[in-house]
Amino acid sequence: MAQTRKKRAAASVDVFAYLDYRQYLRAYYEAEKQRRVAFSYRYFSKKAGLRSPNLLKLVIDGERNLGPDSVHKFIQGLDLSGKEADFFLDLVTFAQAPSVAEKNRAFERIAGSRRFRSARRIEGALFDYLSHWYYPAIRELTARADFLDDPKWIARQLQPAISVAEAERSLALLLSLGLIVRNPKTGRIERGEPTLTTEHEVTSLAVKNFHRQMLERASDSIDTVKPYKRDLAALTVCVSEKTAALIKERIHQFREEVAQLCDEDQEALVVYQMNVQLFPLSVAADAVEEK
Repeated sequence: MAQTRKKRAAASVDVFAYLDYRQYLRAYYEAEKQRRVAFSYRYFSKKAGLRSPNLLKLVIDGERNLGPDSVHKFIQGLDLSGKEADFFLDLVTFAQAPSVAEKNRAFERIAGSRRFRSARRIEGALFDYLSHWYYPAIRELTARADFLDDPKWIARQLQPAISVAEAERSLALLLSLGLIVRNPKTGRIERGEPTLTTEHEVTSLAVKNFHRQMLERASDSIDTVKPYKRDLAALTVCVSEKTAALIKERIHQFREEVAQLCDEDQEALVVYQMNVQLFPLSVAADAVEEK
């Protein structure tokens, strides 16, 4: 009977419906508090075997992280076991990973969970879209008048070429997200305009992956693309913070102008990638003084 009550309590909030473990903990606390008035942060700490009576609150509020020892005690307090316990561990790793590589590995495990995909399908799909350079490229490729809905044709069009299997998966994912659509009148695939929202943490990680892959493509183009077909330039300058902010604003305006120019192009033939980077190569004078 006691074991049944434990399982019912843990099931009151589905851990697989969350990507942020702090949000899950908050939902768990609120659900337990509503279920029984006597439940409190102190009660949870005692149940989990924690020394601090309000560690749960500190973790929920983002004031403390979970360490190797405390995370297992939390699992005990949450009545999680098996796949639920493993999933919670992955959520904690994803949130607290010190490197992008570790975050990616943690998210791959999270997105690999069938129950997570069922509850949060868009998270994994949009992450895939931004984490593979050829997905956005294929979406833009559909703007060509001679575009063929054929994975073999698509695979050969990209530089570097991708496999037919990758092209097939790309078409399926792009269609599922509404990033490309099939025109009901002509039967042709066209670019779609979906509204996609996802957790900030996922978007941030995926965007980092996207930029790294595109910078790799830019580096490869030095050797693989003829100079007259590309434009690579660099400018190293010393400016004030005010001027740097003004340059950033001009870059944003330029990108918007280029995007509009591309949208108005009715004779699109080649998919291009334009990367514009602005970043500091030195620290500010006041930062040096503070050290």
